[in-house]
Amino acid sequence: MGHYVVPETGNIVGEVYRIKVAEGETLLDIAAEHGVGYEELRHANPDVSIWAPDAGAEVTIPARYVLPPERREGIVINMSELRLYYYPPTAKGETPTVETYPIGIGRDGYDTPLGVTKTTMKLKNPAWYPPDSIRQEAAKKGKALPSVVPAGPENPLGDRAILLDLPGYLIHGTNRPDGVGMRVSHGCIRMRPETIRSLFTRVGVGERVNIIDMPVKIGRDGNRLYLQSFPLDGQEIGMHDLLSALQNTSEAKGMPLDYTRLNETLKASGWQPIALAPLPEAVIEIKPEPIRWYDAFRNWQQSLETTRVTEERAGS
Repeated sequence: MGHYVVPETGNIVGEVYRIKVAEGETLLDIAAEHGVGYEELRHANPDVSIWAPDAGAEVTIPARYVLPPERREGIVINMSELRLYYYPPTAKGETPTVETYPIGIGRDGYDTPLGVTKTTMKLKNPAWYPPDSIRQEAAKKGKALPSVVPAGPENPLGDRAILLDLPGYLIHGTNRPDGVGMRVSHGCIRMRPETIRSLFTRVGVGERVNIIDMPVKIGRDGNRLYLQSFPLDGQEIGMHDLLSALQNTSEAKGMPLDYTRLNETLKASGWQPIALAPLPEAVIEIKPEPIRWYDAFRNWQQSLETTRVTEERAGS
């Protein structure tokens, strides 16, 4: 589960499938069993109760992923996606693979720094030393945190931790696995106990870690392009994010796109890859030279400039 062969062409792995809810199961139980996070499962099943789904109800497991357009080495963490990708070292002649796991990240005000860093240490049964800011926050809520929380069921780091070359930031387990796939931590990367143990055994000290924040990814499978976006509740991903993703994705180069459908597809997307291209054959016949993503980007910029000039003239 969550382990895939890196495709020779394209950049999409996994598949979407459906299962039946067992008696007494919650969506969080299903998420843990199938290696998906809370947000992605909830968006894939908006009409299914999180805590009390009907037994026998059909649930969609959104286990199809667009690989981030980043160097395929070590760990890549996409904060917008609430997901970690790991590319283990590959010996000569071996087939490259990728593993992917849901994560929990920092809530508002506790952002994890972006950029390239590395692993520095691995700890089993780590103690937790709450920083003063967290102890003060707990005190305001009437809770007293000790200066040290030893290993055990009350330790929020769980039983495994991978330290990063970013002071105070770790990839670690948790004693509250229901929070995986949510924005609930103080900036560290949380993983379910079983997934951090799996990752812990293979990730070495000094491995590359690339932390990105990519709200839109563009994938290619055969001659089709796919859009995968990660909107938050009450927020929309903007056209700028989509066009920037197209501009930075090698898989999109030279692919025909229907520019008039881009915005519609963006609004319809939500955590699962949705097809963007190619254009229907009939449309290609009517428009032998369909607009490509870089033309769309240019047109979009020109429309912004025209609007700005018009507003300036109206105000003069």
